[in-house]
Amino acid sequence: MSVKVNNLQGDRIIEVATTGKLTRDDYDTFVPVIESEMKKGKVKILFSMHDFSGWDAGALWEDIKFDMKHFGEIERLAMVGEKKWEEGMAWFCKPFTTAKISYFDHTEIDAARSWLKAE
Repeated sequence: MSVKVNNLQGDRIIEVATTGKLTRDDYDTFVPVIESEMKKGKVKILFSMHDFSGWDAGALWEDIKFDMKHFGEIERLAMVGEKKWEEGMAWFCKPFTTAKISYFDHTEIDAARSWLKAE
C-alpha cells in the first residue's frame, strides 16, 4: 500500500491519496495529521483511491475506531475513485459521520477540490 498525505492547512483540507490495499500501519501515516488539524476545528478530507483494493482486517478496525471517535469532526468528505464499488463506499459511509459526502470520478479531482472549498 502506498499512502500520501497533503495537509493544506490554510484551507483546513487534508488530501489522502491511496494505492493498493490499506493496512493498519497506513493509518499511522494519515490519522495523526487529521487529528492534529481537528484540534483547530472541523476538517475537510479528500480521500482519493487509485488502483485501490480495499482494507485489510486491521485497517478496517482502525477505520471503525476513527469513525466512532470523530463522528462530528469532519465537515466535508470528497471520495475520488475509479470503480463503481468505490462510489458505493461514499453512500455506505454516511451513517458513520455528520460530514457532507460526495463521490467524484478520478477525472474530476479538481471538481472534488472545489467542492471541498465551497461553503
